[in-house]
Amino acid sequence: MFRRRSATTTDGPDGGATSAPGAEPGNGAAGRPGVTVGKGRPTPKRSEAERQRRFGGAPADRKAAAAQSKTRARAERVRKTEAMRRGEEWALPAKDKGPVKALARDYVDSRRRLSEFYMYGLAVLLILLFFRNPFVQTLLPPILLVMVLVMVIEGFFIGRKLKTLVAERYPGESTRGLRMYAAMRGLQIRKLRFPKPRVNVGDTI
Repeated sequence: MFRRRSATTTDGPDGGATSAPGAEPGNGAAGRPGVTVGKGRPTPKRSEAERQRRFGGAPADRKAAAAQSKTRARAERVRKTEAMRRGEEWALPAKDKGPVKALARDYVDSRRRLSEFYMYGLAVLLILLFFRNPFVQTLLPPILLVMVLVMVIEGFFIGRKLKTLVAERYPGESTRGLRMYAAMRGLQIRKLRFPKPRVNVGDTI
């Protein structure tokens, strides 16, 4: 049977096949249609391709990727903490969310009360505990009792006023736990309150 000769070969003087002029040896795969030339790099795995599609230019190195992830998480925590400090609703924990809780904070922050100095008084009492003077030791229990009574009385009046304000401005909203919430904020030193006060002392609420 006769075999078809390649178009790139011709018969030599001795009857052998020679390459046609202009044809490069060893380049047959590139000259044949339907044959894909190699890309010069290995094909990425499916998992790597999926990661690149999701995260874009994320580092391939695990340590670099972990460091980048920690940096992003730290920046996100800082951003959320600052938003909480400003009282932005989306960043607040569940116990501080809602217009009723915002009203309670504003009402407490708009007045100076004895409860605000409770922490200072407690610090003084702790120092006095180290004095062995009988007279000082005798005074400590009554002073502590007076401080507790002041805290309870102020908390009662704050809660009653807040319930009236909520009924006027947000009718139908629950006031459950509001008195305790406001009383605990009133015990905090003003500069350390969180979220920080957004009203000044003496402002009308």
